[in-house]
Formats: sequence, structure tokens, C-alpha cells
Amino acid sequence: MAKSADMTAREVTELLFRAEATMRPDLSGLDLKNLDLAQLNFKKAKLASADLFGSDLTGADLRGVDLKSARLDRVTLISAKFDGADLTGVSILRPTSFSTLSEELSEASSFVGANLAGAKVFGQLNGFNFKGANLRGITFAPFSETGFIEHVWRTKLESADLSDTDLEGADMTYVSARFANFTNANLRGAVLKNADLSQAIFAGADLHGADFTGADLDQTDLRQAKGLETVRGLKQTHNHSKALF
Repeated sequence: MAKSADMTAREVTELLFRAEATMRPDLSGLDLKNLDLAQLNFKKAKLASADLFGSDLTGADLRGVDLKSARLDRVTLISAKFDGADLTGVSILRPTSFSTLSEELSEASSFVGANLAGAKVFGQLNGFNFKGANLRGITFAPFSETGFIEHVWRTKLESADLSDTDLEGADMTYVSARFANFTNANLRGAVLKNADLSQAIFAGADLHGADFTGADLDQTDLRQAKGLETVRGLKQTHNHSKALF
């Protein structure tokens, strides 16, 4: 028999509703798996190390919440807001990010200014807004015994806003970041092996020591990018001649 969550959705809702503006509801370390928490305002709650596996966070306001080392695998993130949240070391594997297979970008979630340093994130993240976020050491790469997770074989960050982000040391192996905006991002030492960077924009981005081996640079805008002379594998990319230098 499956263990029930530590709180019901109703109990979480009541706790958040009753919390005063000066309070930060404390849900740290709790088992909150598979709860319907859609549309809730979490009022900058403390959710460090909480287990939210499979929960529905559609339209939820999680701005400024403390989600350090929390588990958000298989959550529903449609139109959720995580701006300014602390997601250090969080796990977000295979979330449901859109209501239909057409992946309407209007439903993309927002992580503006959030801290996802050292996080593990894998799934369909097209159009997500990470502007100004700390993504240092994050991994968007596939991982499992076979190298991938089930039938989804790469993280999708197509048309995502990654401008002004800190992606130093990030692992973006196999990521599809077509049309993504990396303007002024810090990509020092980042790994973008076999990534699809077609028509992505890297204006002002710091690429010192980044690894582009096997990446697709079809119409990738690398004009004004910094440190191109130190990029590894740049000559071993696909469509190198079509990139804009």
C-alpha cells in the first residue's frame, strides 16, 4: 500500500491561505507527492528538501520560495512562476510543461532571477524564461544507465530566454536550444556537445573554454561573443560554415 503524503492538498491550501504576509509557511522536508496544488500562492514558503513528485503546480505562484534540494520530478509546471526562487540542487526531471503536444509558448514557466545552481533538469522546457538566473553547474543533459530517460532523449530549450544567465560549468550535452537567447550569458567551461544551437543568439556571451564539439551551428549568431578563440571543438561542429561570426 502506497504511503500517503504528509499533508493533503486541502491542508496545504489552508496553511498558505492563513499565512500572514510577514510569515513564510514552513513545509520543509515534507512528503507532498501527487497533490493538486494548482493556482496556489505559496507566499515565499520554505519547501527545502520537500518531495513534490507528481504534484500539479499549474499556474502556481512560487516566486521567492525556498526549494533547495527539493524533488520536483514529474510535476506539472504549466504557467508556473518561480522568479527569484532558491532551487539550488533541485531535481526537475520529466515535468509536464504544456497542456497539449503543440507546446504553446504562452504556457511556458518563468524562472527569472532564480537560483538553480547544481540542479538536475531534464524535459520539455521550450520558451521557458530563465533571464538572469544562476544556472552555474546545472545539468540539462540526459542521464540514466542507457544515457537517456525513457523515450525523451534530449532537453528542449527552444526559444528559451537564457540571457544574462550564469551557465558556467553547465552540462548542456544534447540540448536542443534552437532559437534560444544566450545574450550576455556566462558560458565559461560549459559543455554543449552535440547540442542543437541553430539560430541561437550568443551576442556578448562569454564562451571561454566552452565545448561545442558536435554542436549544430546552422545560422547560430556568434557575432560579438567573447572567447571564441578558446572554444573547444568549434571546428568539429555541424554547419560551421553557416554560423555567423
